[in-house]
Parts: sequence; C-alpha cells; structure tokens
Amino acid sequence: MGFLGIALLHHWAYFGGMNKMAKNNQTLNQTAPSSSDADKLSDETTDSYIIRPVKIGKLNTIGMYTLYMREVRRFMKILMQTLIAPVMTSVLFLMVFAVAVGDRANLTVGVDFVTFLTPGLVMMNLLQNAFANTSSSLVVGKVQGTIVDVLMPPLGAGEVLAAMSLAGVTRGVMVGAVTACALVILGGGTLPNAPFTALLFMFLGALVMAFAGILAGIWANKFDEMAAITNFVIQPLAFLSGTFYSINRLPAPFDTIAALNPVFYAIDGFRFGMIGVADRPLLTGIICLVSLNLVLGILCYRALKSGYRLKS
Repeated sequence: MGFLGIALLHHWAYFGGMNKMAKNNQTLNQTAPSSSDADKLSDETTDSYIIRPVKIGKLNTIGMYTLYMREVRRFMKILMQTLIAPVMTSVLFLMVFAVAVGDRANLTVGVDFVTFLTPGLVMMNLLQNAFANTSSSLVVGKVQGTIVDVLMPPLGAGEVLAAMSLAGVTRGVMVGAVTACALVILGGGTLPNAPFTALLFMFLGALVMAFAGILAGIWANKFDEMAAITNFVIQPLAFLSGTFYSINRLPAPFDTIAALNPVFYAIDGFRFGMIGVADRPLLTGIICLVSLNLVLGILCYRALKSGYRLKS
C-alpha cells in the first residue's frame, strides 16, 4: 500500500499540474485580445509551473566566489589566532635578535642586521599562513565530516583549486602586509625599495605554499599527520631559507644546498623589493617560483579531480 500510495501521489501531482496549466491556457484564450499577448501570458503561466534547472556556464564564477568567501570568512572570524598571533611572533623575533645581535652582524654592506631581518620575518609569516589556511580547511573538513560541502556543489576541480588557493594567498598577503607595517613602525625596516617586485614575490610565494597546503590537506587524514608535515617540512624550509642570514656567508656546499630551497627565492626576491639587497638574480627566482607553481598546480588539480583521499 505504501508503494501504491506514493505512485498515486506522483500521478496526482503530475496530472494535477497539467490540468491547472490547461485551465489557465483555456482562460487566456478566451480573454486575450490578441494572439501575441496570449502567447506572452501563456509563456509566463507555463514558467510558473515548470522549475527550470539553473544554467551554469563553462566557469561557475558564483560557486567559486562563494567558496572563496567561505574560506576567507573562516579565518576572518578568528583574527586573534590568524592575524594578531603571527604578528606578535614576528615582533618578538625582531626584539630578541635586535637585542642579542644588533649592529654586531654585518651581513651586507650598507645594511644593518635588523633591516636585513625584517623582510625575512614578513615572508616567513606570509608563507606559513598561506600554507595553514588551505591545509587546515581540508583536514578540518575531513575530521568533522564537512568535506562534502566542497565535493557536492557543482564545482569542478579547477574551480575548487582556484577558490581555495586564492583564499590562502589572501590570508598570507594580509598577514604579511600587517607584519610589515608593524615591523616598520617599530623601526625594523623602511618603505619598499621596489614595491611591484615585493608584491610579485609575495603573490608567487603565497601561491606556492597555498598549493602545498592543498596537497598536504588532501594527504593528511588526521591533525597528527598535518602537524608532522608542518614541523618536519614547512618549518625547516622556512627557517633554513635565508630568513635570518645571507646564504652567501654559508660555506660550501651548504650555500648550494640552501639555494635549492624554493622558499629561499621567495624571501630573497621580497628582500630585494624591500631593501634592494638580494643573494641571487631576481630572474632566477621568478623562473623557479613560476615553474614550481605550475607543477604544484597540476598535482593539486589531478588530486582534486580524482578524489584521492577525499571521497573515501
């Protein structure tokens, strides 16, 4: 009886709607002054009964923007943790090194140690937060079971990748900009020497770490696995990349090993944009970061498209 009742309900809903449409069309035919007006009214009446699917073009811009704003608002709600805390950490680093080292370390001719250190602290904050935004979003979604909110909407792998990576870049650049302002106010630096160059390396570096965060978030199923990646991969790359020193002062072969670190090129290029000092040519850094972004972007796209460790 239950199955029969459901069938009768479907039967009534279908033919009831058709009967209403027929009655409305008959009324329109009797009262319409002209055929064109009757066709217009008939179309409007028909549209009121037919639920048409939402048309989505080749690029779901509304969905991308919605996912992007979701990720941005997620970290904006906890600014004390995502913005204020990293800035305070950089201020403490600057104070400790200014007192412990001060002017006694001459890393580069014409630049004191504190001025040299400031761009490294800014980029270290930027890179770590860009990575944390994308990786934490995926891991939290897996643990809480809300990852379906990303997988179920009509969004392709490229659209999800673009929205999440740009949100990571947004958080990283925001933290970096606030950190730079705070350190400059405290006397840890000057206004940018080449603003466009500084912004370019900020964007390229943040995008690299946002892609890396997506890969790490896809692979990790628990917070312990994510913490292992952060502590044993991201932190060493950030600290051993010329943040606190010039790699030109390292003995061989450690200077060559340090130059193989992609994070170094983000910090080195940004340092040139801020104080006009770099250890390696800027073109080398741009080529390295652009190539790394392409490789990581392709890997992220393939992982999201296949559903690796996301749909299981």
